[in-house]
Amino acid sequence: MSEHAAVGKLKQSFSEDVLDIVEFRGETTIVVKKERIVAISTFLRDELGYNFLCDLCGVDYLGTVPRFMVVYNLYNIALKDRLRIKVPVEENDAKIDTVSVVWGTANWHERECWDMLGISFNNHPDLRRILMADDWEGHPLRKDYPLQGPDREPYQGRLQ
Repeated sequence: MSEHAAVGKLKQSFSEDVLDIVEFRGETTIVVKKERIVAISTFLRDELGYNFLCDLCGVDYLGTVPRFMVVYNLYNIALKDRLRIKVPVEENDAKIDTVSVVWGTANWHERECWDMLGISFNNHPDLRRILMADDWEGHPLRKDYPLQGPDREPYQGRLQ
């Protein structure tokens, strides 16, 4: 199986920043250092043509170090090619630079990731809740978040 075309170019330009490469079922995932996400994203857009950020999300791996992973699903429209970038984020420093300067659509995706998981995006133009009420406490997609929500007792009634 041949290596994805973007992998070689990314390793050549960011050799110190590429942590892992996984090829599985025709999908390529590249794990990179969080300190270089803006530079790597800019390179992927400008040099390799990944001009569409399809999705950005966070994953909570409670009990592991690092606890969080920020996932960027990219698409090169001209080549009809997909690429996944993952960035490990520590629980005690759950911050990463915004890529909304690279892909404008990241604005709302990053807001959702912050709202649901509590991963903050440095230099984001409008980082505020997008799904939960402004006064909501906590981040509901964290695996240690109370199932019933904050300050609520579990349902004691009978389920039918």
